[in-house]
Amino acid sequence: MSINVSLVLVLAVVVWLLIRKGGLKAGHAVAAVLLGFYLHDSSLAPSISRIVQSAADALSNIRI
Repeated sequence: MSINVSLVLVLAVVVWLLIRKGGLKAGHAVAAVLLGFYLHDSSLAPSISRIVQSAADALSNIRI
């Protein structure tokens, strides 16, 4: 659960920064959010979830 909340928070900050500084239009951000909601209900959702979980596990194993 903490990974999901952290990932959502990080992605929200990235989108906010892109809208403010990077020239991302709000309409494009809304389209990306809607795509995420529709992907969540698709047959690709388990694969996407596994990929994100694997990436999070790989990042958490990096020692600095």
